[in-house]
Amino acid sequence: MKKIIYIAACLFLTITMQAQDRSMPKAGPAPKINIKKPETFTLKNGLKVLIVENHKLPRVSYTLTLDNPPYVEGSKKGVSNLLSAMLGNGTENISKDAFNEEIDFLGAKINFWDSGASASGLSRYSSRILELMAEGALHPVFLQDEFEKEKAKAIEALKADEKNVSSISKRVENVLAYGKEHYNGEFTSEETFNNVSLADVKLNYNTYFVPGNAYLVIVGDVNYKEIKKQVEDLFGKWKKATAPILTYSDPKDVQYTQINFVDTPNAVQSEISLVNLSNLKMTDKDYFAIILANQILGGGGEGRLFLNLREKHGWTYGSYSSIAADKYIKKFRAGASVRNAVTDSAIVELLNEVKRIRTDLVSDEELKNAKAKYIGNFVMQIEKPATVARYALNKETQSLPDDFYEKYMQNINAVTSQDILNASQKYFKAENARIVVVGKASEVLPALEKMSKTQKLPIFYFDKFGNPTEKPVVKKEIPAGVTTQTILQKYIGAIGGEQKVKDIKSVYAIATGFVQGTPLELHQKYTDKRACIEVKAMGMVMSRTVITEKGAYSMGQGKRKDFDGEDLKRMQDVAGTFKELKLLNNKEVTLKGIETIKDKDAYALVFGTTTYFYDMVSGFKVAETREVEQMGQKMQQTTYFEDYKDVKGVKFPYKTIVNMGAEIEFTASEVKINEGVSDKNFE
Repeated sequence: MKKIIYIAACLFLTITMQAQDRSMPKAGPAPKINIKKPETFTLKNGLKVLIVENHKLPRVSYTLTLDNPPYVEGSKKGVSNLLSAMLGNGTENISKDAFNEEIDFLGAKINFWDSGASASGLSRYSSRILELMAEGALHPVFLQDEFEKEKAKAIEALKADEKNVSSISKRVENVLAYGKEHYNGEFTSEETFNNVSLADVKLNYNTYFVPGNAYLVIVGDVNYKEIKKQVEDLFGKWKKATAPILTYSDPKDVQYTQINFVDTPNAVQSEISLVNLSNLKMTDKDYFAIILANQILGGGGEGRLFLNLREKHGWTYGSYSSIAADKYIKKFRAGASVRNAVTDSAIVELLNEVKRIRTDLVSDEELKNAKAKYIGNFVMQIEKPATVARYALNKETQSLPDDFYEKYMQNINAVTSQDILNASQKYFKAENARIVVVGKASEVLPALEKMSKTQKLPIFYFDKFGNPTEKPVVKKEIPAGVTTQTILQKYIGAIGGEQKVKDIKSVYAIATGFVQGTPLELHQKYTDKRACIEVKAMGMVMSRTVITEKGAYSMGQGKRKDFDGEDLKRMQDVAGTFKELKLLNNKEVTLKGIETIKDKDAYALVFGTTTYFYDMVSGFKVAETREVEQMGQKMQQTTYFEDYKDVKGVKFPYKTIVNMGAEIEFTASEVKINEGVSDKNFE
């Protein structure tokens, strides 16, 4: 297979080189778009059905959508989440296990959520698939034990996500942009989940899961007359009702552009987002101009934001923008995750790019490429049944003209550079935007304050739930008499004392963790001057790092990297059972200050590119932060240490949390002292 790919690549290269000596052929006529119109009918209860017959493949898809107005859940925010989780867990007539087993047997996919359902599979089973979807959607069973399970899972997921910087950023961004009392600004919490009862879930279902604003879109290998009769039989008895029509006043943008800062001490990088509100509709005359403007600004790897923040400056893995078109108010957003040290500079460049597309005409090349991107994607997607279903639904729910998609390419091609400029000035509000920054105040705020003065961007401070708060204290006073030596001595004393620590000649710790459900094993072996760290998945070694007196190397994905020079020296300086014994008398170790680690103050000691944090009260080491390079980008990797337990008179952290953008938690299952380690481990 690899050989075939290689030959194809060579052939492509040869043809390309030959083509350079020939005149480019004239572009052919644009492909004619012919989207089949759905046949429709409406049931007496209000359910509107759209059917598009497509016999090219023996497959069928069903999509049930409840196009209800949005609503505020208030103190019981999360009730719709729990409803989504409970739908599909069996019905009044079929048990949960039997329901799922039959779906698997048919090779079908059926999903349910609080505002709809979907199903797909082979057309030979189309009747039964539709029966199962209707059964799950219209006759769900809500049991107390299932409710308790789903609530516990939801709260556990919420707790696991509460320190995630990206999640904090999204929550605060919505709270500040829309307000907590708005349906787009409210958020779930453990408290609101606990306010929800099973009766609330049933009431939500009975109130909002109704046919009044519902659409059933059917696409695929079906017969109109046959499927119409089946739909009437299955959905005709669905009780007629319409969801409440609630109205909310639209929130407003800020009067002037400002920075909204959220201090998150555990952040290894800053989340930046520039946000303003948008009432864009797909029927607006400047719809096509603004989606092309967004494509040029930050729609992908060829966008200006990506080319600036990543390609030119190397500050981030990627920077993008987005703008939503909907019946209800949404937002424009441009953002990136950047290194703490360049947060201020990244904000300046982000804002500059938004301002530039509002003041300067885009180039002909940029406009041509953006059009080609959209038209190419449109042509590729148009053959997919899911796309046909979405387009049919959009026409109904977004009040689009009948020829909207037939004229899609024509409307894209008609956009001019002036149209882009006009639309950008209307929807990208550089003068009335919130720049939400979620990051580590001690590393970000000093430079951010200087930048805010030169750019005339006032800073306002908020907590991780969007509540106004005081400016965080960045530099805390170090108590008199505290030095690097006293901090390290307190740590050594806290874990057992210098003599007991020196008596340990080797340590072997085994821990387990999970990454996206995949179990991992962390094996760490240390002697006085050597270290071997292995990460295993499903019994296979995924990475291995070895440090000895003679050298150091790491292995991963079949590649070996040997360390030398200063990198090797620093690794050897801290290799061994307890690196603090070596750091104790090392004059290169410096006391950086006091920082907050997981809501507690800790002393920060710096050695090389690594910072060690020691709790001011207990003395325990609670974290390490080191600078790493990935994909050509310099990032910080933080490891947290918790749950210290006694092993033969010396305390070891039994919980290790590695943060590399996402957190991986390892829990020790065994710690061996002076056993289980041999010279072969360090080869």
